[in-house]
Amino acid sequence: MSRYGFVTCMRLPTVVLCAVLLCLGASSWNSSTVRGQTTGVRPDPVVGKKLFQEHCSACHGLEGGGGRGPSLQTPRLKHASDENGLKALIGNGISPEMPGAWYLTDDEIASVAGYVLTLGSVPREKVPGDATHGASVYAQANCGMCHTLAGQGSGVGPDLTEVGARRGATQLRQTLQHPERTIPDGFMFVEAVLSSGDSIQGVRMNEDSFSIQIRDLSGRFYSFRKADLKELKKLRGVTPMPSYESGLSATELDDLVAYLAAQRGPS
Repeated sequence: MSRYGFVTCMRLPTVVLCAVLLCLGASSWNSSTVRGQTTGVRPDPVVGKKLFQEHCSACHGLEGGGGRGPSLQTPRLKHASDENGLKALIGNGISPEMPGAWYLTDDEIASVAGYVLTLGSVPREKVPGDATHGASVYAQANCGMCHTLAGQGSGVGPDLTEVGARRGATQLRQTLQHPERTIPDGFMFVEAVLSSGDSIQGVRMNEDSFSIQIRDLSGRFYSFRKADLKELKKLRGVTPMPSYESGLSATELDDLVAYLAAQRGPS
């Protein structure tokens, strides 16, 4: 018998736990009930990883890259601004999508939070190249036509303000040379074929069962009812970003990687 009066409920599979929570009418976020804040044991990311994969990976992916739930591989989490906020979020949940982890102790919640925080930032690396000259290469390559960085640019492609914290130098280089191999989670290039036969290609900005919103490479927004389209093509594995493998010299590529690796957001 557990402390909650249920036999062996502490280690039920995640889906079953969610169902039990719903049946019990378990409360979600409650700012007056903050769990995980007082703990006598130092958070252990190794323990946290095991617990995360056991209870959280069904929605967030084994490595936190996202699935039914959002990706956690980001330097700044949308619903938790700091470690205490993250522990409270894990313990209390967010209604109705995420149930609170009532089956974890405060120490376990702290360990899960400690692990999640390791997902959002890659360590700093010493990389070859001149980051100062890399800023000039970035401008000359017109990267700002598709990306924003510190508020500058068009924003059709992913924001690069914190790209150095999200991606290591090796992955940055691979993206510049072979962009189709490192397409970010959630990014989708689509083609909407209109009833007239004309087509619009662009980045999917939002989609539900009945409609889709697209932004083309010029920055123009479109919204379509799916029933009005002749065809909607999801171009998986396709990206409008060109390869710079042959467009930049080896030195320019090193400098651009160094510049991007230095972009870690506001200090």
